[in-house]
Amino acid sequence: MNKPPAFIVAIPARYGSTRLPGKPLRLLGGEPLIVHVARRARAAGAARIVVATDDARVVAALADSNIEVCLTRADHASGSDRLAECAATLGWPDDAVVVNLQGDEPFAPAAGINAVASALVEDGADMATLAAPVESAREWFDSNCVKVVRDLHGRALYFSRAPVPWARDALARDRTSIPDGLEVLRHIGAYAYRAGFLKTFARLPATPLERAESLEQLRALEHGHAIAVRITPETFPPGVDTEEDLARAERTLAAGVP
Repeated sequence: MNKPPAFIVAIPARYGSTRLPGKPLRLLGGEPLIVHVARRARAAGAARIVVATDDARVVAALADSNIEVCLTRADHASGSDRLAECAATLGWPDDAVVVNLQGDEPFAPAAGINAVASALVEDGADMATLAAPVESAREWFDSNCVKVVRDLHGRALYFSRAPVPWARDALARDRTSIPDGLEVLRHIGAYAYRAGFLKTFARLPATPLERAESLEQLRALEHGHAIAVRITPETFPPGVDTEEDLARAERTLAAGVP
């Protein structure tokens, strides 16, 4: 793989998570969760790392951590909207490559972070994101697992919580396995875009499919913007969204994270 472009990693960190209140500051191995995510960004060689948060408690907690923080409004509908405010506030040039790394990904692999930045530059699409093969029919039919269908050039056709693509004949016979030869991909919620498009994206009105599926990336597709989708070179372990996830992450950390 070619050397990745210079990029900023911006980490949206909303304090008021419904399923895990105060999530950015919940402790993992004795440190706030958001610190682990920033460390992953640093390992990927990001030129700049910024946590975009809606709460002064996160700003205060990171005051002595050498991690840059941008305080944003609390009413943003998505992480990308939050980062758009951050890009405007901090004056990022329109051509700057920005990687949106979710604030609940304490084990995000450096290779994956680099891959999404490279995909944006190499493809020339307005956005880029990552995916991984779905491992089982159970995962395929799970609405919490977001699927992505892409075209022959590796650009997104659609994202859905439904089991897509629907293999009509094969599934009429058997719904316990994924048919051979069918690409079924799980979306990984890391994005890359230029700062200029990020600001454009935030100005786009919300769209019917975005609302129906509760998937912000559909806003870009519905407005006609291309999204490059690349297979992640390394596995993204599950993120932290619940108390059970946090306990699992503690076990993972104790076992030694590569």
